Amino acid sequence: MRLSKYFLHTLKESPSDAEIESHRLLIRAGYIKKLAPGIYSLLPLGLRSVRKFEAIVREEMNRSEAIEILMPVVQPEELWRESGRWDLMGKGLMKMKDRNEHGFCLGATHEEVVTDIARREIKSYRDLPVNLYQIQTKYRDEVRPRFGLMRGKEFIMKDAYSFDVSREAALKSYQIMFDTYNRIFSRCGLEFRTVRADSGAIGGSHTHEFQVLAQSGEDQILACTKCNYASNVEITPAIDKSVQSNPSGNKIEKFPTSGLKTIDDLAISLKVPAHNLAKTLFYKIDKDKFVCVLLRGDEELNEVKLKNFLNTGVVPEMASEAEVFSVSGAHPGSCGPVGLKINVICENGLKSLSDWVVGANSDGFHFKNVNPEVDFKPTHWADLRKAREGDPCPDCSGPLKSYRGIEVGHVFYLGDKYSKALGSNFLDENGKSAPCEMGCYGIGIGRTVQAAIEQSHDKDGIIWPLALAPYQVLICLLDVDDPATREVSDKIYKDLSHLGVEVLLDDRNERPGGKFKDADLIGIPMRINIGKRNLSESGQIELVERKTKKISKIQATSAVSEVITWLNGQGFKPWPPQVQ
Repeated sequence: MRLSKYFLHTLKESPSDAEIESHRLLIRAGYIKKLAPGIYSLLPLGLRSVRKFEAIVREEMNRSEAIEILMPVVQPEELWRESGRWDLMGKGLMKMKDRNEHGFCLGATHEEVVTDIARREIKSYRDLPVNLYQIQTKYRDEVRPRFGLMRGKEFIMKDAYSFDVSREAALKSYQIMFDTYNRIFSRCGLEFRTVRADSGAIGGSHTHEFQVLAQSGEDQILACTKCNYASNVEITPAIDKSVQSNPSGNKIEKFPTSGLKTIDDLAISLKVPAHNLAKTLFYKIDKDKFVCVLLRGDEELNEVKLKNFLNTGVVPEMASEAEVFSVSGAHPGSCGPVGLKINVICENGLKSLSDWVVGANSDGFHFKNVNPEVDFKPTHWADLRKAREGDPCPDCSGPLKSYRGIEVGHVFYLGDKYSKALGSNFLDENGKSAPCEMGCYGIGIGRTVQAAIEQSHDKDGIIWPLALAPYQVLICLLDVDDPATREVSDKIYKDLSHLGVEVLLDDRNERPGGKFKDADLIGIPMRINIGKRNLSESGQIELVERKTKKISKIQATSAVSEVITWLNGQGFKPWPPQVQ
């Protein structure tokens, strides 16, 4: 493709609403264009990179014997009510009615639709196993869409759904997809980790995330430095090394703490470290139902662990100031567990403390010398804190190390969660009806493409891995009006194209400096500089590697063979010759 005829518009300045580098670069380099918050158009270069990734996904999914289908974006309300998720998904679903007042939603995910297909078509164990996948647009009404394609309202996803006769068979399908995902992300040249994870609103009992490592990643990963354990911090067990503490025997005592509303305030006033104090939190788990949670003053509550412990399906909301007052008789900062009429859950880390200091449920007062089982009775003890770097690994006790990651893929073993709810059954070898065992497997297409940029860029622009680059080679024609230079450029361009190389020819009537800046910005892996001076004096041209910026001067006559050799070293797979 010739840039003089292409649709490419780069920007010198970064957009004001872009918070991370990959978002800024996608817009500056002309890959995407914002239509509304969380909704973007894919411009020509962006679409090419997305299609390149889709092609890798399709090749590997087909290799795993999954079968591609395409399901509707618009889904009927009754299906979601059958599964019980119409209300569970809440405002995240874009809901609407047609002219007949029938309820529909835009597909946020497709478990319901694919299970409806299965219950109509799968009748016997002979129809199983089967794995159906699609690459389709999804819509989720994000509260705060941000980071470009990372967290949009509308996005492209590859989702697959396996159906099997038993748990054992379903876990084999799960492993096939797990291995397939590893191949997909490895082929993209990404540095990633597979981590154990929370299943969220999808459900299921066995799940892993695929995380591209990047400093700006939204997710925190904890990985063992001695074994292969890795998990999202949302579910990482927090193991405390400390031993049980013994109470002093002193009686509970109320004392004034006017103006001391935070743990830090209290720690400074009492001249004790925050980890020797207990803090009290209140969460709303139903319309008029609350729970009190206590943990060490220096720890952070893991709300996903709380959700899973309470088995609520969604993360509970922190109680408002008015709600805290209604259940405790005091405002936040003066609350504690003594005398509460609601369930009190204590975090395991508090077992190392005795003679706690807690709010007295009276504004401006605290209790000291408070001990569980003596002054109040905990309803439960549980692991509810966020694990931290340096905590022991749950598998081998080695120290955990913290990483930041961008979730690009997720695999779930669902069991019969959806097949039972929607009646997707089959007849087994004995003629007995049983629900299908299911798995589901998602990859964020645009998110992965952007994650590659977040992981690989410099101050000048994008550094594409070859597999995802919109074009593999960029030819910079530096003297547009010189017939000899244009002739050499055209010949190299055509010869590479006929060998299946994707080539972009910058034949615009622009200064060389502007062309070089655009070349670095859009990130094509190999650049060929062809100028009148070098050609006329020595018959040479320049090869410039985008990643290393290494410049090699070679004879123009050997350009094609040199470029092909370099591409082959990068894992080049020729595409069919294209009309340029």
